[in-house]
Amino acid sequence: MPQYMLTYLGGEQPATPEEGKLHFAKYKIWLATLGSAMVSPANLLKSTQTVNSDGSVSVGGTTGMSGFTLIDVESMEQALVHAKACPFLEIGGSLEVSELVQVKM
Repeated sequence: MPQYMLTYLGGEQPATPEEGKLHFAKYKIWLATLGSAMVSPANLLKSTQTVNSDGSVSVGGTTGMSGFTLIDVESMEQALVHAKACPFLEIGGSLEVSELVQVKM
């Protein structure tokens, strides 16, 4: 079965700790709805640095990626259905959905 990566981009931070708890509760419910399709939930990113083509290193990323979730589903269409239900969209974020290509070495 193909794996898909849902990449979290942008999004607004909750204004209060209470809003953060409410949003996280919605997110946990959404993750539970993924059931056996969930491979790797809630992989958050921090302290991003970019290695440039000339070998220099810059603090920060160029994409605004803040995390990802991996799921196993039959098709891109199913992956998109799951992505459209993600509460990350409620805080102004967007999701990129990509099929992972398994490279055999």
